Amino acid sequence: MTVVLDNLVAVRRTAMDLLARREHGRVELTRKLRQRGAPDELIDTALDRLTEEGLLSESRYLESFVSYRARSGYGPLRIREELGQRGLQRPDIELALRESGIDWQAQLMDTWRRKFSGHLPIDARERAKQGRFLAYRGYSMEMINRLFSGRGMDD
Repeated sequence: MTVVLDNLVAVRRTAMDLLARREHGRVELTRKLRQRGAPDELIDTALDRLTEEGLLSESRYLESFVSYRARSGYGPLRIREELGQRGLQRPDIELALRESGIDWQAQLMDTWRRKFSGHLPIDARERAKQGRFLAYRGYSMEMINRLFSGRGMDD
C-alpha cells in the first residue's frame, strides 16, 4: 500500500519520522519519500527546509555511517563504495573517512582476530582465503599484507 504524500506538511512529517529513526543522506531520503508517493517539488522544499533547520545533515549522516560500518568490521574501501552508491559526493566521502579518527589497521586486526581467531595463515590456500575475506570487507591488499607479515601487529 502506497500512501500518497500530497502536501508539504505530510512530506515533512514523513521525512522527520525517517530522520528520527536514524540519520539519512538527502539522496536516500528523497528516494524513500518518492516511494511513498511524494512529488519531487514537495520533497525538495521539505528537505531544503530541514537542512536549513539543521535536522538533515549530510556531514552528520556520513559520520554516522562511517562509524557504524567500521564498528561492523568494514574497511575504508567498502565504506567508500557503499557511500558512493548512496549518491554522496566523493570529496565529502573522503573527508568523512579522514576525519573519522579510525585506526584502520587496528580495525583490520580486530576484524581478522574475530573471524580467524588470530591464527596467521599457514599455507598459500589459507592466506588466499583470509585475504579474500578481508579484501571483501574493504581493506586494501597493502594493509592485509602488512597484517600477514606481522608489521601491523603491535602486541
